[in-house]
Amino acid sequence: MTRLSVILATVLAVGLAACGEDTLEPTALDSSGEAQLAKSSNGNVRINVLLNTAITEEILADLGNYGRVKGQILNLNAVFMRGKVSAIPTIQALPYVDAANPDAEREAAPLPPFEAFFGDDAADGMNTWNLDAVNVTDCNLVGDPGEEICDIDNNGNRQVGYDGSGVYVAVLDTGFLQTWPFYLPSGQVATHLGKAFQGGGAGGTNVAEPTNKWQHDTDSHGTHVTSIITGYAIPTSGAFREVNGVAPGATIIPVKVLNQNGSGWSSMVAAGIMYIAELKRDGVIDGPVVINMSLGGSVLDAVEKAAMDFAIREGVVIVASAGNRGDRGMGFPGAYTPVISVAAAGFVGEWVVNGSITGTWWRFNDIADPDDVANLYITDFSSRELAGQDLDVAAPGSWVVGPWQLQMGNPSWFFIGGTSQASPHVAGIAALMLEKNSSLDSINELGGGVLGEGPVETILQGQAIPMPPGCRNGVFDGFGSFVDFCWGADAAGAGFITADGALSGA
Repeated sequence: MTRLSVILATVLAVGLAACGEDTLEPTALDSSGEAQLAKSSNGNVRINVLLNTAITEEILADLGNYGRVKGQILNLNAVFMRGKVSAIPTIQALPYVDAANPDAEREAAPLPPFEAFFGDDAADGMNTWNLDAVNVTDCNLVGDPGEEICDIDNNGNRQVGYDGSGVYVAVLDTGFLQTWPFYLPSGQVATHLGKAFQGGGAGGTNVAEPTNKWQHDTDSHGTHVTSIITGYAIPTSGAFREVNGVAPGATIIPVKVLNQNGSGWSSMVAAGIMYIAELKRDGVIDGPVVINMSLGGSVLDAVEKAAMDFAIREGVVIVASAGNRGDRGMGFPGAYTPVISVAAAGFVGEWVVNGSITGTWWRFNDIADPDDVANLYITDFSSRELAGQDLDVAAPGSWVVGPWQLQMGNPSWFFIGGTSQASPHVAGIAALMLEKNSSLDSINELGGGVLGEGPVETILQGQAIPMPPGCRNGVFDGFGSFVDFCWGADAAGAGFITADGALSGA
């Protein structure tokens, strides 16, 4: 889920300098974590209406009696309006209306162009702890006994025989920084399919598609999320090097559905989902498709749900973050059953090398194959599953390094913690699975228009390593303290997923 309380710490600028914690709070939630209605100065709110029949001029005219019609998605029979909250029950009761609800806010969590650092994929890049944890790469230990460290020159150490080639991963997020070719392998980004959707809030509900805005983000969230899938460039030991990715051979489609501050609306998310689904339906995309949504909010919007159902029926696999709300429960769309939701796990050896607290070097740490999940814990911010919610698996989401740019013209890299970072690990693993077996994009139709868990979701749950309730004590938090992490049966879904485990069931 987009960072409802993402932790920023230890900036990796070119000199690898450190900075303190910066906890970002969501603008879309009040103090209790519940969604607020964004009202314009005249008291109107955004209303999403899902019809049970085709859109006609007569219906649009009738809806105009209850507010202003601002936009529509024809293939979903969805209409976007602005009107009074008090009008919603009346709209819901109209015979041609299937559902109507306030547009739901979504959280993600201006730079000069940089020369591209590399254009090919990062499949020969370095190992980092999170890639090691999911068995995509492995660490080659060098040094004297008791003082071993990972050999950062041991590139190309992938542990699985797939890299996502032939699979498209659409990242619905904030878009990319203008400097993205400096960080990400440009050869893996389908720039001709990049898209931005914006609209809503006090500015109205029309769906605008500003040209090229997908690569003019100022928030960094979408760039960081994508780097986990593709790999990225980073300065290490006086030189820029490539870091591996979960699926460095996959083709990325960047879709900006969140604003420059990392927030947005479910109507724009629905538009982004439909864009990808229609690309697949129309044959523009010629391979399996995964959507990653590291975003969410406290309620499920009817139009957004209809868009996801449409996409899933077109064979699109959808992965989303569980949310960063802890015991307050999961966010949507992650909590929706046909969506693969991901909780955030951490590594008990964070910030420590050979028993000593260290700086940033620990990111190359070796992690024993996680058959023994004593190496891992569930973060305290990761959303727990409440009744009626569906949490599937856990993946690395604590202190994951990637591009995060805060200053104009100054490249920087941050350790980020959030389920936003956990989700792309699983989206990348899903791409590996679909490369191996493209038939896994089939749907599970339960009848009555209800969708169940698809084959990818079922395999991930079946191959996950259980993380039963427990505690990990004395984990260094990066700020000078040793803390305990505890979780119950509602925190890890089926357990921690690895790439090799998922591929064995694909």
